[in-house]
Amino acid sequence: MKIFLDTADLTEIRRANDAGLIDGITTNPSLVAKVAGERDPKEIYREICETVDGPVSLEVVGVDRETMVREGRKLAQIHENAVVKVPLTEDGLKACRDLVGEGIRVNVTLCFSVSQALLAAKAGASYVSPFVGRIDDISGEGMQLIHQIRQVYDNYGYDTEILAASIRHPMHVVESMLIGADCCTIPPKVLWQLSKHPLTDRGLEAFLADWNRLGAEL
Repeated sequence: MKIFLDTADLTEIRRANDAGLIDGITTNPSLVAKVAGERDPKEIYREICETVDGPVSLEVVGVDRETMVREGRKLAQIHENAVVKVPLTEDGLKACRDLVGEGIRVNVTLCFSVSQALLAAKAGASYVSPFVGRIDDISGEGMQLIHQIRQVYDNYGYDTEILAASIRHPMHVVESMLIGADCCTIPPKVLWQLSKHPLTDRGLEAFLADWNRLGAEL
């Protein structure tokens, strides 16, 4: 399963990229607003794309088809790694089809049902982003949606990749792997939590204590 980092924070992106742990980046207007300050968002997008050797989702802010297509073209021109992110609305699906027709990769985001995911695939999306955490927040079962989309896509041979999003904790990542999501986009905090286990820490402490008793050097 591919791991994408869900952030626009270049410090965190470089940290994860230098460790060789990520395959791409997803951003959204909220994430960019947290780090932009006085900088032009396009400069941030370009720097992210140049840092990571993989797809970088950059989201449009228009809500009608024509605006989304116009903004999508501009975003796609920033860098070859750019993937245009559009919302799963009627206009978003139409914009997806238009952009795909021009050879631009599209990530259809804010997916909350299997029927929406089917339409995204039919519109030619490279990725669909089901928001599992937000479904959990309203007492739904976000991972069940991932399972349903996987079954539908396998049933009919769709190439659209399932990009599990709105990840809140490591078990969301584990369940995404077990179900067969193609990608999972996770916040930096959750990425580093994946490497943690109390028994690893305990074992390391024991090994070091035993070695120190030997009084030797490697």
